Amino acid sequence: MVGQSGRGARERVLVAATALFEAQGINATGMEQVAATAPVSKRTLYLHFTSKDDLVVAYLRHLAESGLTIEGALDRPDLSPRERILELFSVPVGDGPIRGCPFVDAAAEFPDPDSPAHAYTREQKQRFTARIVDLLREMGAARPEILGEQLAILADGAASRAMVLNDPASGRHARAAAEVLLDAALQ
Repeated sequence: MVGQSGRGARERVLVAATALFEAQGINATGMEQVAATAPVSKRTLYLHFTSKDDLVVAYLRHLAESGLTIEGALDRPDLSPRERILELFSVPVGDGPIRGCPFVDAAAEFPDPDSPAHAYTREQKQRFTARIVDLLREMGAARPEILGEQLAILADGAASRAMVLNDPASGRHARAAAEVLLDAALQ
């Protein structure tokens, strides 16, 4: 069995931070609350994450690598490239309110572009757009860089609007617009 300060503790901290950040926001969540929820001592928490910035970046990296965000649709081998792109507009609906994009949420909570969380979010959004562009190239779309940026903006806007309105219809409307853009680029 892994000890309190071993790999299991790090994973418990990430699980606790993810739940707390999603439920109440990053800035509203204190490190003491994360430690108590994990449960680990504050010493163990700071052994794995030297600052809240480190924890937030690890949380964001975990989300990006998990495939559980809407961006995970871009990696689905069971879908065609077009279906992968259109899947970006499926707004996940659960028991609680619609949360929107956790990367956009983090950037909003850390508005300084030089903060570690904001910088990581910027890099993630650039990777997101590049992945869309790669799929568009694979499809033979005209002007894939421009269209990729347009589709990324549309996906981010749909996620944000769905969260603000707590209404998944934003995803359906954005998908219809994305289909028009894709059809025009593939003629």
